Amino acid sequence: MPEPTRAPSSTPPLPPPALLRGGPLAEVCQGGVVLRTLLFVHGVVALGLLWRSADLADWSLRLSLAVLPVLPATLLWLAGLCAGQPRMLGWSEPRRWFALGAWGALCALGGGLIARALDAWLGWGAAADTVAAASFPGALAWPACGAALALAVGHWLAQRERQRVPAATQARLAELQSRIRPHFLFNALNSAIALVQVDPERAEGVLEDLAELFRAALVSGGDQVSLGQEIELARRYLAIEQVRFGARLRVQWVLEPAAESASVPSLLLQPLVENAVRHGVEPSPDGGELIIRTQVHRGQALVSITNTVSGGPAREGGHGIALRNVRERLALLHDVTMRFEAGLVEGGRYRVRIAVPLVAQRSG
Repeated sequence: MPEPTRAPSSTPPLPPPALLRGGPLAEVCQGGVVLRTLLFVHGVVALGLLWRSADLADWSLRLSLAVLPVLPATLLWLAGLCAGQPRMLGWSEPRRWFALGAWGALCALGGGLIARALDAWLGWGAAADTVAAASFPGALAWPACGAALALAVGHWLAQRERQRVPAATQARLAELQSRIRPHFLFNALNSAIALVQVDPERAEGVLEDLAELFRAALVSGGDQVSLGQEIELARRYLAIEQVRFGARLRVQWVLEPAAESASVPSLLLQPLVENAVRHGVEPSPDGGELIIRTQVHRGQALVSITNTVSGGPAREGGHGIALRNVRERLALLHDVTMRFEAGLVEGGRYRVRIAVPLVAQRSG
């Protein structure tokens, strides 16, 4: 296969992480967060009703009545945050937390009014006292509980955001160690030196690609970037390795431009591509083939990296560390809306497949 065209040196740098980060509130639009929030709120309600129930049948009745106002109130809270979070991201931290609790209290108050209306319409009587308080201070129960639950969910989302820091740091350290690995650095510099006399322009390109890899490893904040940016970084790495391996490294790019807007953690594809080269191409005297494919399917961006498997001894370390890190970082960013698969496929090849929601990145 022909070597992929190297990007020109005027390629703009990656946007600063602060412009790409949506913050904890951005996650309320994710399906996994919505599901967990609904389960959490209804779980708290179910536990609270145990104190007022005489037996299991009474508890089941009270819970079924409580779901009628609690479910729409919770969904309204999530929908409001999902729609309003771009504006809230510009607010100060105290103001954001106040808005979070106040919106929870307001939605819960609406749920209480729904309960009262249903009670008056259907005549639930005493059974409805689990969902409709009629007197002070019982009237404060709905907004107070709504605010408390909203702040609890907000705290959980903030903790999820903080969990990304060590995972991203680990990825950057692993990537930096890979970039400064003497073996790789020696080969890259040696390739550039060999090209200085015969092809100075290509030697300059090798050094530019090497510098870009170092820059990504050192400067990247571990935040989300576009899939297109990750593909560009993988191209630079493979351009360096192409000089080293020549015809032994055969790369096939099958890219669908529509998939490039998907958000992925930074430094995601390059470690996977490097694994494919080290474990599928380097050990084989005849080299090997890499197929990097992206496509859009049912609102998701699908990425696959397939490489031939050498018949020689396996390289030390295998694919485990990089794959585990990729899976964990994808789960932190996309939760249950992502899919990750890795393993041998038909034809004796190794394939990594990733599916993430196709949502354009926010730029501010």
